[in-house]
Amino acid sequence: MTAADALDVTRFAAPADGRLDDRMLGAYRRDGFLVLEGFAAAVDCTALVRRAAELAAGAEAIERRTVFAARTQAHAEDAYFQESGDKIRFFFEDSDPPALNKIGHALHDLDPVFNRVSRDPRLARMAASLGIRKPLLLQSMVIFKHPHVGGEVDWHQDACFLYTEPVSVTGFWFALEDATRSNGCLRAMRGGHRGPLRRRFLRQDGRLVMRELDPAPWREAGAVLLEAPRGTLVLLHGLLPHGSAANRSPDPRPAYTLHVIDGAADYPADNWLNRDRLPLCGFACD
Repeated sequence: MTAADALDVTRFAAPADGRLDDRMLGAYRRDGFLVLEGFAAAVDCTALVRRAAELAAGAEAIERRTVFAARTQAHAEDAYFQESGDKIRFFFEDSDPPALNKIGHALHDLDPVFNRVSRDPRLARMAASLGIRKPLLLQSMVIFKHPHVGGEVDWHQDACFLYTEPVSVTGFWFALEDATRSNGCLRAMRGGHRGPLRRRFLRQDGRLVMRELDPAPWREAGAVLLEAPRGTLVLLHGLLPHGSAANRSPDPRPAYTLHVIDGAADYPADNWLNRDRLPLCGFACD
């Protein structure tokens, strides 16, 4: 990718009240993503990074050394991952020494710091602007991208993992430090959300499997880099192909991702993420 790939991206100042205007909605519908700079205050970014470090430092689960393999999905064989939809669990890079890849997948419900940020009223207004009639907060993750060892995330669509009928999942991705081409910022296939769902990650005969729906190769010609200063919020359509490069730089690239679905859509029972013991709720949760 060239420098122009990063610069040729429409960016907006985050709306003070969270309501997306016509220009923002037009860009989102055209591109499949929306870059909103200055959404999260520095104090909130610091609080999430600090809290993630506290959780990691005190995690008994660290001894399990479950490796998150974005390319092969080998972690899908591990019950520790399979049962993480309603818990806070810890997944590692395939690195030496071991380094955390991510924490997931119910931070927004089980940790007060992540709950506060995830249920910012501005996010509820954004969801309403996008036409999400009954927003439900389904999944949350801290993705660390530690210096020198942060792994690549292959092209994927969020609807592959969090499928509804019709597709409704929307990603709310927060840059907790500056995300640059050097440390593995997001990359996206602009306009790719108008294409079909390529794969589904689901439960089948007691196992998690990846089912291919469309074998066509990814077309990277329209790929752009979504460099994001600290505090930026990036909205991601559920069908948008996106990923990120490995971080081989000395700079960390932590991010927080919250995935929201529409409760008006059907959430099939064969989805990998199971929340039987922790019912879903929206931005206002009693």
